[in-house]
Amino acid sequence: MALEQLQNYWWLLISVLGGILVFLLFVQGGQSMIFGLGINDKRRDEIISAMGSKWELTFTTLVTFGGALFASFPLYYSTCFGGAYWLWILILFSFVLQAVSYEYRRKKGNLYGTRTYDAFLFINGSIGTILLGEAVALFFFGGDFSVNRDNLLTVGSPVISQWGPTHGFEAIFTWQNLLLGVTVLFLARTLACLYMMNRIDDNELFMVLKRKLFINGGIFVVMFLAFTAVLWLSDGYTVITEDGRNASVSVTPHKYFFNMVDQWWIITTWVIGVVLVLAGVIRSIFANHCTSGIWFAGFGTFLVVASLFWTAGYGETAFLPSFSDPMSSLTIRNASSSKFTLTAMSYASIFIPFVLAYIWYVWRQMDKKHN
Repeated sequence: MALEQLQNYWWLLISVLGGILVFLLFVQGGQSMIFGLGINDKRRDEIISAMGSKWELTFTTLVTFGGALFASFPLYYSTCFGGAYWLWILILFSFVLQAVSYEYRRKKGNLYGTRTYDAFLFINGSIGTILLGEAVALFFFGGDFSVNRDNLLTVGSPVISQWGPTHGFEAIFTWQNLLLGVTVLFLARTLACLYMMNRIDDNELFMVLKRKLFINGGIFVVMFLAFTAVLWLSDGYTVITEDGRNASVSVTPHKYFFNMVDQWWIITTWVIGVVLVLAGVIRSIFANHCTSGIWFAGFGTFLVVASLFWTAGYGETAFLPSFSDPMSSLTIRNASSSKFTLTAMSYASIFIPFVLAYIWYVWRQMDKKHN
């Protein structure tokens, strides 16, 4: 394949991993509800047991997502992970808290008490999810950074990318980023309700979950509509690259809206995903005893997230805009690895279907063990 085809291919794979990751955040959504739903220790143990059987899949997918970004688009990795490190350090710290909590929560000799680890899970489920949503929002709303490839030749300080003085801390409090972060949180909580309705055999809890689903699903829909409106009304950067460098950058009004509309397969995927999410939520709320909503809403979530990644990356669009230095904005053309590296990795990507099959197998085995 030509270099441009390889870049498109790897952005497609990144989109697939991103969609899977956001779907698996139902684990974090359940953790954010353990104090609200867990009215006693038995109920809390039920919830954590249901979530705990899948937390490793979320963690593994997050690591795979980050690794794939590093390998295929290293300039993005160095710019964000190396420059906006406050945002990413907090994300990683929250996931470390999750891993420690599931490992030691019920172990003998627990010095801190079960409630301490429950609080850690709540932090990961709420704060960690919002931060991940904000990290994704950077694909659309950008950050304060500059890129100078010539710095690679600077003796003693070969730093290509430099972030602003707050090193990504400001991104946490940008209102557009917060909007998507909170939207992802309530999506995760909605998916968690659907998942627990499917997994936990407790009629009393099932009715409680239906009420929680109505509340969290309603908030999610409102937040998602607000984010969609903000996204479609926002300007974006159209970037023309030559020889791997930005030749021109122009501000395009309603860039992301036209990216979706002009590329029919993106808007089609987005609409199908939205319909599936709404179908899963509405049917689970109003049906007498629906337990299959998680599969409709889960697959719909995957499609919507993948379409958003395509909106950010395709159409000569800056998937990481720089509002302080627009010429430094990153695209899948100027941020990718070399043709040799992408080609070599493409052979390895042939095994991805086998990895997905393994995830499904592990999922099924975990469910059998849980039962």
